[in-house]
Amino acid sequence: MAIMPIFPRPVSPKNAAGDLWGYLRERRAHRWPLLGVSAGLTWAIVWLFVLDANTNTMPKQNQIQYFENWRANRSDIAVILQQKKDLADRVAAIHAKQKEMQKVADMFGIEWREEARRNAAREAEAVRILNARLDKRLAEAQAKLDAAKPLSTPSQPTPSQPTPAQSAAIAPIS
Repeated sequence: MAIMPIFPRPVSPKNAAGDLWGYLRERRAHRWPLLGVSAGLTWAIVWLFVLDANTNTMPKQNQIQYFENWRANRSDIAVILQQKKDLADRVAAIHAKQKEMQKVADMFGIEWREEARRNAAREAEAVRILNARLDKRLAEAQAKLDAAKPLSTPSQPTPSQPTPAQSAAIAPIS
């Protein structure tokens, strides 16, 4: 069984090295710039393969992730109000991003207005449903808080009402 050569018959590694050495010994004006460009392109291609190989495979170390630290004893009402605020912020951010993308679409001549009208109606309905759910949960939380609040007697001031001593200290001096 004959072994198949890697290089075609007239080329061998020894002949290829000899051709490279002969090229480098000749005095040509374009020799070094062409060598630099070819080496640069080769390293650029190799570097792009290295970067591509590391995409989504390298561990994400030393990345700081911030999160909001909430009090453990915050009320359900505070949580629901924050959710309503976050929903409004998210909708505003989505609309701002859509405006940017619409400008890009206009630059490229992409028609987006009809689809935007359909999606706006669907989005408005989804936001209305989410707000209705949050309002319902807010009303339930408020009712739960009102039911749990003990009735105060007139002799004991509630925390929101100042004591007579506090009232005297706050009263303006005339």
